[in-house]
Amino acid sequence: MNAHSQPASRKNLPLIVHSDSSRAWGGQEIRVLTELREMRARGCRVALIARVNAPLVQRCKDAAIAVYQMPDFNKLKPATWLLLRQLIRRLRPMVLNTHSSEDSWMAAPLARRAGVPLVLRTRHVSAPVSSTLSYRFPHAILACSEAIAGQLVSQGLPEDKISVVPTGNDAARFQFAAARRQEMRHRYGLDDTDILVGNVGFLRGYKGHAFILDTLAELAPVYKVMLVGDGELRGALQEQSKRLGLADRVIFAGHQERPEDYYHAFDLFFFSSHAAEGVSQALVQALLNGLPVVSCHLPSNEEVLQGVTNSRLVQYGDVKAAAGALRALAPLPRHDPQALAAQHAAINARYGLPAMMERLAAVYARHGIILP
Repeated sequence: MNAHSQPASRKNLPLIVHSDSSRAWGGQEIRVLTELREMRARGCRVALIARVNAPLVQRCKDAAIAVYQMPDFNKLKPATWLLLRQLIRRLRPMVLNTHSSEDSWMAAPLARRAGVPLVLRTRHVSAPVSSTLSYRFPHAILACSEAIAGQLVSQGLPEDKISVVPTGNDAARFQFAAARRQEMRHRYGLDDTDILVGNVGFLRGYKGHAFILDTLAELAPVYKVMLVGDGELRGALQEQSKRLGLADRVIFAGHQERPEDYYHAFDLFFFSSHAAEGVSQALVQALLNGLPVVSCHLPSNEEVLQGVTNSRLVQYGDVKAAAGALRALAPLPRHDPQALAAQHAAINARYGLPAMMERLAAVYARHGIILP
């Protein structure tokens, strides 16, 4: 167990600790890092409790956030309980926010017993929970979408214990820039006649990238696809593109630390996720950039797209409907400054960083904690 220390001058500020036992890097982990950074910007001390060498650990260290590493979060091992109990009692946080199942089962009850003033649990995915018991330890639950909140209520958790706090996005990063568009399209050999359908996300089964490729096969050669992201399905998707005769029309851009650069290059955004999503950061970012969107029917997706006129919803796997939706959206004017500004402002008001922080501050205040 070790920490990346914070400056001594901050020792008297309130301490907010997040725990996450995840071994992956994705939307959940990005949310944790974002919240830690924003709380520090508000004037709090922040820290992370995580599994040794998890991807989130290094990201937090790079951001100069204190990190305490656990060898595991095995609730069947007394030594793990003892180690985590000692850590929480030594840190004495004002707030402890848990995220994954394993750390929530352990950190939340230990924090309650240690007298932590506010214990939170954040739920990131829209899927039934296997057991609601661990959700009864925290003082309050943060749901990343209305759909997630509804799912938790349907499983018997009290509605007044749940607050909807979607992940905030830095809207300034996802504002369309014509010069950046030209640069990115030139980098990948795209000309003005190409209609580029984009997707940003980890290449995992529920993200539905195979549906995008099946749809591309129904479209004229002028349509091309760019997949920004990496994951265990990359090889299978590359094989699918070859099998469908699409190898020269699909660009696998891989994982990118600056996804905002790629939205500029797209003409359309195809959000093919069909399960488990909260409020997708990629979907929000595409809307901030002003892109027309085709999305699969999913409660959280429909929630984000409320009031967005340049969008179409299709059933996952309905290739003809998806191809038709892309054809219908392709002729829309993409770069009207007034329309871009209006959509950017509307989405930022709902899903920008200030909106997330205002909602978090309200939850804290309801439990007697006033942020600096």
